Amino acid sequence: MSNAFDWKQLAGKFIVFDGPDGCGKTTHMERLQAMAEGAGLTVRRLREPGGTPIGEQIRDVLLATKNEGMDVRCEMLLFMASRAQLVQECIRPALTAGELVLSDRYASSTLAYQGAAGGLASDAILQVAEMAVDGAWPDLTIIFDITIEAAFERLNPLYSKKKSAQWGLFQDRIEQRDHGYHERVRQGFLEQ
Repeated sequence: MSNAFDWKQLAGKFIVFDGPDGCGKTTHMERLQAMAEGAGLTVRRLREPGGTPIGEQIRDVLLATKNEGMDVRCEMLLFMASRAQLVQECIRPALTAGELVLSDRYASSTLAYQGAAGGLASDAILQVAEMAVDGAWPDLTIIFDITIEAAFERLNPLYSKKKSAQWGLFQDRIEQRDHGYHERVRQGFLEQ
């Protein structure tokens, strides 16, 4: 009897990789994708926000530094709009076709970023999420952890050499937020 993993059991499953920026979720998702494809599975890899032409336009609005004044409710609703499009255009068809769906972020991110760090109630976020995802919830959500200091050093290589770089240098609108915000995001993930 073999102890080999039966990759076929992942066909038609939906797995989310999540955690604070810089935690390594994308790297691990790429590794799982390579192993699953090597075992003969068809894999659909997605990112949030984005993943569709409409979602990519929403991503541009969400992450643009010129939109700093965006209200947290507007931010949450835009993430959910991108997610709704992703579900209908990519996730549901891929699952129906028996593909393994891997997503870089999902509703767990909204709970951490706009909920724990942004101050919106988890119940309210989940109500909107229910409508947006229309029942397309992940079979598994993997949340990676990293200290905010270590994440910052990964995202800003000059920081680790000089320790003088500004927080958020060369990052998008959300990544530019202060250390306290990112610590609340991390705690939001840990609570999940």
